[in-house]
Amino acid sequence: MCGIVGQLNFDNSPVSPVILKKMTDVIKHRGPDGEGHWIEKNIGLGHRRLSIIDLSPAGHQPMTSSDNRYVLTYNGEIYNFRELRTELEAKGYWFRSQTDSEVVLFALAEWGSEALLKFNGMFALAFWDRKDKSLILARDRYGIKPLYYYNDNKNLFFGSEQKAILQQPSFDRVINKKALLEYFTFQNIFTDQTLLEGIHLLQPGHYATLDL
Repeated sequence: MCGIVGQLNFDNSPVSPVILKKMTDVIKHRGPDGEGHWIEKNIGLGHRRLSIIDLSPAGHQPMTSSDNRYVLTYNGEIYNFRELRTELEAKGYWFRSQTDSEVVLFALAEWGSEALLKFNGMFALAFWDRKDKSLILARDRYGIKPLYYYNDNKNLFFGSEQKAILQQPSFDRVINKKALLEYFTFQNIFTDQTLLEGIHLLQPGHYATLDL
């Protein structure tokens, strides 16, 4: 299943490794086979791993490209990753693992957000470009893999589950009455709202970009 988390501080304040670990710890059930954290100043990415394809340490996440420019934390499975790998190898990419994660990493490095159109599968991901200081969050077409986010124009927090965002001390837990009314009316929430004010669910088949 796996789980992803992340934090980006717009004021360039450093990400706390303690808080980032709390974010991954609270979703440990999504990935009991391992955890990983990557922090660089004001951005931090975390991952909980459930090993399915390539059980070796080569599949460890967050995963960094060979030139250290790109960093990926990813949850899901790309069914056509072997075909994409062949296409990328023809372009000169060299793979260190047998994972679909590395294919996702290099595909986004090569094609940017256009790579999302090539993915046949289920996924939620965060892709950071260290050179351009830009972030892509994305979710599969059917919304099989969840991705929640909170943006207060000071910080961006995100995770596979809302409880990861709740580990942030600065997050104020307030009930979203509009979403609560929607739930009581339809026994479901059909928008991007959640029961917590400020936390949104990235819609299926959508991606979001943030450029610093």
